[in-house]
Amino acid sequence: MKIRSNRGFTLVEMAIVMFIMTLALGTGLTLLSAQQDQRKVEDTASRLNDAREALIGFVLAYGRLPCPADPTIVSGTTGAGLETLTCTTSTSTGGVVPWATLGISETDAWGRRLTYQVTNNWADSTDGTGMASCSVTVGVSFQLCSSANMNILSVVGGVNLASNIPAVIVSHGINGLGAYLPSGQRILPVPAATTNEGENTNIDGNFVSRPLTSENETGGYFDDQVIWLSPNILFNRMVQAGKLP
Repeated sequence: MKIRSNRGFTLVEMAIVMFIMTLALGTGLTLLSAQQDQRKVEDTASRLNDAREALIGFVLAYGRLPCPADPTIVSGTTGAGLETLTCTTSTSTGGVVPWATLGISETDAWGRRLTYQVTNNWADSTDGTGMASCSVTVGVSFQLCSSANMNILSVVGGVNLASNIPAVIVSHGINGLGAYLPSGQRILPVPAATTNEGENTNIDGNFVSRPLTSENETGGYFDDQVIWLSPNILFNRMVQAGKLP
């Protein structure tokens, strides 16, 4: 007569099964989180491109770039998302993209406002400020011989990837450090000016654009997405539209 064994799992076997299940669940959640972050990166890239195209459209309509919006004004209150009226000096002004003025999304895919900096003599309301040597086109803030004062760097303190840039837009990425929220509050801490991300928050005319980096690389961790308006593209669009000679 055969005796059927009903031996169950031992505690060790159960522990091994639980470990494997936990490991599989953790791996799955990590992959899901990475996929979600990648989708937000792609969505943000699309929003940045929309913002750049909106800037070009604004220039074609008004002959100048818009000033930044005040980043501290709460969404839904007076002045939120509207360009300020103080871009009238020869330096650059920083703030956030004037989303209401341009008719675009207020934030990136993480719900943070987009940082925006503009060379002021490309955003004032005068005709060719300081451009006596140019053939000045009436109603246009900048001319074909205009120069801007911002640079795109490969790394903080590094070489220029692009120069003579009139406008820059930044999403501060996954960590959001230095970005402003719709509440008007800033995400702290603001990165140190000596870091890659800090270069994109200190309004000094230099910005860093590079792939994602880790903490121990030159300039530290970096997850910002940066886009800029090339003066040559802008000149070309203006000439094609008959706005510049």
